[in-house]
Amino acid sequence: MIKGVMFDFSGTLFHIESVPQWLEAVVSEAGLDMSEGELAACAGRLTEAGALPGGPPPRALPAHLDTLWRERDLSAERHRAAYTALAREASLPSVELADALYDRHRTPAAWRPYPDTEATLRALHERGVPVAVVSNIGWDLRPVFRDHGVHGLVDTYALSFEHGVQKPDPELFQVACDKLGLPPGEVLMVGDDRVADVGAAALGCQVHLVDHKPVECRPNALRAVLEVVRER
Repeated sequence: MIKGVMFDFSGTLFHIESVPQWLEAVVSEAGLDMSEGELAACAGRLTEAGALPGGPPPRALPAHLDTLWRERDLSAERHRAAYTALAREASLPSVELADALYDRHRTPAAWRPYPDTEATLRALHERGVPVAVVSNIGWDLRPVFRDHGVHGLVDTYALSFEHGVQKPDPELFQVACDKLGLPPGEVLMVGDDRVADVGAAALGCQVHLVDHKPVECRPNALRAVLEVVRER
């Protein structure tokens, strides 16, 4: 019987703004004068570099960043270093933009919940089913949940940078189960990554995968979780 649910963050409960929106917000804040063509070209380079956390991965990771990329979610320092390095690979018009872009993605304004996120979390809360957010991340995402009005629907968080371990290592899922006060066999893991999130199965957790699709293509993917919990 499922008595608790763990959710991934990016691509499952929330989605990041697009690369062009991300870049335009930072350029506007910095007061830089860039034409539409220059913005589009820079956004294309940033996309190819995989510089937006929560966005598309690098199309071709530079060899000198391989270790940093693999370990980026183990600490705040490594996370910033990895993504600012990728941004600098995109030939930015100003060197200061790398840090400004990184800072922008950590703001609540850069994130939006999927259409069924609040309804799903609220339904679980009303049923008395505790919820944990388990994320490979290098910064505190709790303000994102607070700003979007769903922090009160989450009971606890297990964030990789706070524990020095990242999914699919079962240890991070065990941390979340311990915080929920439940054995893994009674906890469902919901995520979009068929490698990282499936790591919970090694503990005996049930796993329910959702597709990491554009928001308009998955309006009710999370609602299926309620049926999974009910059936089990």
